[in-house]
Amino acid sequence: HRNLHSFPTRRSSDLVNSGPITVLAVDVGGTNTSCAIVSAGGASIEKRFERRYATKSEPSLLAPLARFIEEAMAARTPAPQVLCVSGAGPVSGRSITLTNASWGIDGAELELRFGLPTLVINDFSAIAWGILLLDRNNPEELVQLPAPDGTLAVPSDDGPIVVIGAGTGLGFGYILRDGGVRVYPSEGGHVSLPVFDDESREFSRWLESRYGFAAGAEAGVSGQGIGHIFMFMAGKDREPTAAVRSILGTAEHERPAMIAEAAAAGDHLCVRAMRMFVRLYARVASDAAAVFMPTGGIYLAGGVAAKNLRYFTEASCFMESFGKAYRDHIKAIAARTPVFVVKDYAISIYGAANAAIHYLGQARP
Repeated sequence: HRNLHSFPTRRSSDLVNSGPITVLAVDVGGTNTSCAIVSAGGASIEKRFERRYATKSEPSLLAPLARFIEEAMAARTPAPQVLCVSGAGPVSGRSITLTNASWGIDGAELELRFGLPTLVINDFSAIAWGILLLDRNNPEELVQLPAPDGTLAVPSDDGPIVVIGAGTGLGFGYILRDGGVRVYPSEGGHVSLPVFDDESREFSRWLESRYGFAAGAEAGVSGQGIGHIFMFMAGKDREPTAAVRSILGTAEHERPAMIAEAAAAGDHLCVRAMRMFVRLYARVASDAAAVFMPTGGIYLAGGVAAKNLRYFTEASCFMESFGKAYRDHIKAIAARTPVFVVKDYAISIYGAANAAIHYLGQARP
């Protein structure tokens, strides 16, 4: 078992001041199901014990969660007082039909089985709650993208916050902080794919022929989106490189990581694919800036941005596209909207714990 002091500690200025609380926080992803015992008290929130399980290898959440609790008890970890589970998909009551796994999450069933008050939230609600704990001045947690002229917009302390995350799919959520903190999930990742030049319009038509209808943003701005962009470009390449031929010979779900690796090695087509992905991502974020006017910032979560940061920063590729608009006042909104890349991969677990603490505090007299 790992030493307790080896786990990172987070500030918790937004935590409910209701004494020490121990949370069993669970994040169900398409690849891994992460479980952690998280303790909060005073000015910190600390991960005490953690395990990961292969989501697709499990028949439901009950079995891995039972194994985790048994392991945590054997390690003499503090007993949790509340359970919070996050997963990808709309929440109905206390249940989620997962969009990235063959099984679902049933809060009532979990509460009955494990005897813990149980909260079920959307995965991007968990990320949003986690963002409230991040230190904007810590480059290991966040990187702010400067405007093309090098300036940095200053985030407000009470304005809306938008969370967008390209991973396997495209997640979306937002936070309102007027008179208290409220976190909302969204299916904003499925708004229309933005188009802005001849190539992106051609790509949009290519996707339409594949799906039978105009595609949503996720089809271009996600891991699978990187694969789509690559396929679109490779289909027009008369002399594919060895790297491109190798990627074409693999399963679709393996391609995004290979494309990023080939781009890092200098493959021209893969570099073009990554740059187009970043520009499309920027246009989705720019549309969100116009809709929400998030003076608190736009936070790019999900693994793709953090793992491929160079494409977001080189030649201001992201921010140049983000700042473009056909009206001056929309350009002005973009110019004053801070954009951050989230580098902390544990944010969903911390966020699930923060959500549980918040709602537990609300329920207390």
